[in-house]
Amino acid sequence: MRQRLIDISCSSTLLLLASPILLVTAVAIWLTDHGPVFYRQTRTGWRGRPFQLVKFRSMEVNHLSPLVVGQVRGTHHMVTPVGRWIRRFKIDELPQLWNVLRGEMSLVGPRPALPVQTAAYTEFQRRRLLVRPGITGWAQVNGNIEIPWAERILLDVWYVDHRSVWLDMKILFRTLAVILLGEKSSERALEEACVYANRSSWRG
Repeated sequence: MRQRLIDISCSSTLLLLASPILLVTAVAIWLTDHGPVFYRQTRTGWRGRPFQLVKFRSMEVNHLSPLVVGQVRGTHHMVTPVGRWIRRFKIDELPQLWNVLRGEMSLVGPRPALPVQTAAYTEFQRRRLLVRPGITGWAQVNGNIEIPWAERILLDVWYVDHRSVWLDMKILFRTLAVILLGEKSSERALEEACVYANRSSWRG
């Protein structure tokens, strides 16, 4: 309950403070190609419940499967000029504050995966679903797209089993550093997560 109250108060405040950025971004996206401003996609949330994640659209309009498109970086050929900027500074993620207000996400937690990905989870990996997915998380501040998906899951499970208010605060502050300086993998965090997974009876 305490975490939920924090999410509601913080997300509502951030939405208010970020409203000028949200407005400018929406106008910029529409002016460049007159396509939809937002991108919605079904993701798996808390306890395996599906929900519609919302982001600012940063790519050309298409009907390709996310698995076909693959891992998207700012240099991806389908990313729009505006999309490169908003992805670099994580502005495309700001609409997910609405998902937080709705109770589908939290400010901090494992990033919500596609249903096809969660369907293939092992028992150990399903521990990611024991908390609400987050806008940012332990894997995001320790490498994110710079490390393989399997390693991100290890970091997320470590987070789920060690989460606390102080760890969440640490992640939020480190997220600011990622926005300013870019993503960089952390061998120390990954090694700690690997050691924990190997010692855990949940490994499977």
